[in-house]
Amino acid sequence: MEVRDPIHGAILVGDDEAFVVDHPFVQRLRGIKQMGFSELPFPGAVHSRYAHSVGVMELAGRAFDVVVPRLASPLPPDRRAALRSCVRLAALCHDLGHAPFSHCTEFAMPNLGGLGITAYAPSAVAGRLEKQATHEDYTVAILTRSTLATTIARHFPFTGQHVAALVSHEVMLPDDFFIEGGLDWRRVLSQLISSELDVDRLDYLQRDSYYSGARYGQIDVGWLIGNLECHVEHRVGAARHDRVSLALDHRAIYAFDDFMIARYHMFVMVYFHHKSVVFEEMLKQHFMSGEVRYPFPTDVEQYLSLDDVHLHSYLRGSDDPWARRIVERRAYRRALELHGSLNEVKTDEAVRTLEAAGIPFLQASSTGKLSRYNVMGQKRGRAPGIYVVQRYPGVAQRVLSLEDATRIFERYQDERHIARVYVPEDRVDEAQRLMLRA
Repeated sequence: MEVRDPIHGAILVGDDEAFVVDHPFVQRLRGIKQMGFSELPFPGAVHSRYAHSVGVMELAGRAFDVVVPRLASPLPPDRRAALRSCVRLAALCHDLGHAPFSHCTEFAMPNLGGLGITAYAPSAVAGRLEKQATHEDYTVAILTRSTLATTIARHFPFTGQHVAALVSHEVMLPDDFFIEGGLDWRRVLSQLISSELDVDRLDYLQRDSYYSGARYGQIDVGWLIGNLECHVEHRVGAARHDRVSLALDHRAIYAFDDFMIARYHMFVMVYFHHKSVVFEEMLKQHFMSGEVRYPFPTDVEQYLSLDDVHLHSYLRGSDDPWARRIVERRAYRRALELHGSLNEVKTDEAVRTLEAAGIPFLQASSTGKLSRYNVMGQKRGRAPGIYVVQRYPGVAQRVLSLEDATRIFERYQDERHIARVYVPEDRVDEAQRLMLRA
């Protein structure tokens, strides 16, 4: 099977992989736009989560083929094929749990406990069961509790739980599938799916840049993947196996810096565009109105029916004023926008002025930051670190942490905040006049 992709060219899909690609849960992603409401300011941005997922699968295979041979001891052919298939399926399936309009509706998901996921380590999710589920939780549920799990187990020498283990670090492993040659391969394979330098980002930056027409996301993917490495962490004590982690050859560190800046600029200039942000806020207002009857089922098989068309059809049938505004494209208009540090984007006085004048308004804030994992060498989140291998002529090889090999985190450690206030389209001039006087 061959998929023609405008970003990566011809993508080859194996016969067994085709059963997963053609499964309804993967095909459902054709009906979910990759960039949510971004098609409004960027009319070309109508590409789907499906196209992105197939692209990520392709890059995962390429990255695996570069990383694994870096170790002196080759994997047995059958084990290599199994691990390669597993990481490709994890890449293909990493977005299965996205709701309609992608990230825009995640705030309305049910609590995690309702999904009945047994693949998670109890200690890892003990504090989350009564909290809202995420699209990643739905992904894990689909991979471990749906007919897709049956399809994977039927065609591959691993299960949906092994695939899910590369998507979420909270998933338990039932066996030693990722152990081979005395090495634990789970970390490096999961880092290819989700890390500071994962194939998910490498695809969506290119793809979103291409379809939106914005050029911020153009990065040197070939050079980055071609310079991927792996580093073996020798473990002591009770640990049974040394662990393989993702690394990068020092020759690609400037391409990595460019990649990080490109992602930062895509968020600030494209993903946080004021037009798409206001539609997200209106959708939140609709869901918070108390009259919403839109289902987010905890039964994963019922989740199959949810896509953009399903939600848009629901909104079309609603009499709620916010739903009508979304359907009719009658957005509140931007009356105030502030950029800067958290202290520089205060809107309290503007809001008090609008309240005193009886002008309806919406507030929205967006935060652009270089990394959600590391800033100034301090871990943010629980993603394992990446290494950089230095091989300069005449100098002994060194292995550094990514944070020690580049100054990009130090230079961009400050968060960029964007605060906006929106008002009805016929009150913009009045609102701005009053706020300027205040």
